[in-house]
Amino acid sequence: MDSSRPADKPSNLNVPNVLTVIRILGVPVFGWLLLHDGGESIGYRIAAWATFAVLMATDKIDGDIARKHDLITDFGKMADPIADKALTGMAFIGLAIIFTDQPWGPVFWAAVILMLMREWGITVMRMVMVRRGFVMPAGRGGKLKTVLQSFAIAGYCLPFELWDGVVPAVLLAVTHVLMAAALVVALVTGVQYVIDARRLAAQPAGDTSR
Repeated sequence: MDSSRPADKPSNLNVPNVLTVIRILGVPVFGWLLLHDGGESIGYRIAAWATFAVLMATDKIDGDIARKHDLITDFGKMADPIADKALTGMAFIGLAIIFTDQPWGPVFWAAVILMLMREWGITVMRMVMVRRGFVMPAGRGGKLKTVLQSFAIAGYCLPFELWDGVVPAVLLAVTHVLMAAALVVALVTGVQYVIDARRLAAQPAGDTSR
């Protein structure tokens, strides 16, 4: 057997890619649940929270399966970040619409705009770098941002602002803190990604040494 021949590429029709497609198809369902009755329905908000949790779980599951069984494909590399950004984008915009009339609504809108500019800007930049032969994997800061962001979105999906009592108020305050932390980490790591991209662009394609 000729060991110099490249290994056969995995088929695009595999479990990780199916999960990615399900995540994409689930985005409008999540958006509909979140915005039902203008976000004033407690039942639909809880359903939106559960849907978001399930869809985010598929992101980890498909990545783990793809790496474990060597099922990484070009389709997956392109579709997975699109699915992630579509889901978080729908969540942020939908929540901003719901919270428009809240006293902190304008601040939330500003945070959402900054977060989405960072998310889509870095995603496009990474795709451009991949086409030029450079891979920019997510670092620990980027992974921390994803965790903080996911918990913040999940917290906002639950209708804390519609419930009376000390506990919902405290949980909403905790969610605000998570969102603020996610935004700070997102902006700091975003700047670092740009610096790294400029450094890589100055090197020959494929050379990622420092």
